[in-house]
Amino acid sequence: MLEKTQKKAVQAGFRVRFLAADVLGDLAEITDAFEFAYDWHLLHHIYPEYRQRYLRNVSRLLAPGGRYLSVCFSEDDPAFGGAGKYRTTSLGTRLYFSSEKEMRELFKHGFLIEELRTIETEGRAAPHLSVWALMTKK
Repeated sequence: MLEKTQKKAVQAGFRVRFLAADVLGDLAEITDAFEFAYDWHLLHHIYPEYRQRYLRNVSRLLAPGGRYLSVCFSEDDPAFGGAGKYRTTSLGTRLYFSSEKEMRELFKHGFLIEELRTIETEGRAAPHLSVWALMTKK
């Protein structure tokens, strides 16, 4: 899938590199610095006790002044039972739902937050409320 996406991006005139890696691993094999990192509905799969490790990896892989966009489920989203920080999907996946305040606290030390807001994103059965955080590496 990554190869197919890479080819489409190049054909469209974009200079991109897609990677598949364990975002909580040491990622030592990746030595490049990137201008942009994007996580679309990934962070809600990473529980709070692992988020600092994840952010260290994102920060290490970003070039100075690199930008990072994170979009994850908001605790105000009514999906999957609609209450609580931890919720289980119909597939049995357990997710962690965040607040804007929590996201601000999470990112404030390593990133300059440019934009932080709750948006509506498309879902399979219904739209979701998601926290959108666009920031620059300090």
